[in-house]
Order: sequence, then C-alpha cells, then structure tokens
Amino acid sequence: MRNGIITLIAACCCTMMLAAGCAKKEMVKAESPPPEVAVVTPPPAPTPAPIPTPLPPPVMPAPVTETPIAKEKPTVIEEIAALTEDVTASQQFQTIYFEFDAFTLSEAARDSLAKNAVAIKKSKGVKIQIQGNCDERGSDAYNLALGEKRAKAAFDYLVTLGAPANQLYVLSYGKERPVDPGHDDAAWAKNRRDDFVVLK
Repeated sequence: MRNGIITLIAACCCTMMLAAGCAKKEMVKAESPPPEVAVVTPPPAPTPAPIPTPLPPPVMPAPVTETPIAKEKPTVIEEIAALTEDVTASQQFQTIYFEFDAFTLSEAARDSLAKNAVAIKKSKGVKIQIQGNCDERGSDAYNLALGEKRAKAAFDYLVTLGAPANQLYVLSYGKERPVDPGHDDAAWAKNRRDDFVVLK
C-alpha cells in the first residue's frame, strides 16, 4: 500500500511539473507586418494654357441696295385694249356683211376689202381692229367663234392685198353689239358683219 501511495504522489508530482512547464512556455505572439508607407505621387505639372489664335476680322455684309422691279412690257393685246376708237378715221373704212351662219367672203365683201386695203396702206402705222359680229341666233360661245372666223377671213384677205399684218388686229364680239335691235331677217342681215375700227 505504501508503494501505491508513493506511485500516486509521484504521478501527481509529474503532472504538476508538466503543468508548470506549460505555464512557463512563452506565448509567441505573431509579429504584425510593418506599417505600410503611403506613396505620394506628386501632381502633374500644370499644362501651359494655349496661346489663343487671333480671330479674323469680322466680315461686314455688303450694303443692301434695292433694285427697282422692272415693269413688264404690256402685251400687244393689252396695248390694243388700252386704245380708244378714232370715230372720224374709222369712217373711211367700209363694213362688210356675211350670209347666215357663214364666214366666206362674198363678191361685194371682197370689193369693199380692196378699198379698205388701199386706205390701210396709206395710213402708215395706224392700228386697225377688225371686229367680227353675228346676229342674235345661236349660243354666245358659238357666235363668238363665228365672229372670230369672220374677222380672220377679212384679215387674211387684206394681207393678200398687201395690207401690213402688223397693223391689223382681230376681235370677236359675237352677238353682243347688234347695230339693229330688231328680231327679223332685215335686222339680222345688218348684224352679220365685220367693222373696221381705227384705234388711237
């Protein structure tokens, strides 16, 4: 029993020694890394400001000048429309007449046109309007066309007789200007005609 106590005491002593040895063991503290040194980068050198390029002198606009609007030259028709009848001079020309619904020249009409051509050739530069007329029968449009054909027939015949074409102008009044307001054959015969009017 004595041996057992000794063994127990020896075991206790060994345990204590071990525990003491462990207590004496120094705790090795992990070394922390040295503090980092911040690297300061110097700011870049300032870029010199560019030298401004001188601006070109301002371009002054050309002075505005008003150009007068050219007046359009009136047409021949407008010129003729602005003229008035010379009644006295018109009396030297003979009126010619036509059959119903016709524009062919009768023998009497040709004789009258021959006399008119002589008078026109003597009147240098005089403007003469050949006005075609109709009686009241028929539509306005039909009679305007027929009156123009009658005036054109006289124009063409006068030119063949030597009358200057640049002095002659054709106009149709259709049935708008009757010389006789009657409604019978005698009145209608007077209204189917070409008048020759001197313009001034």
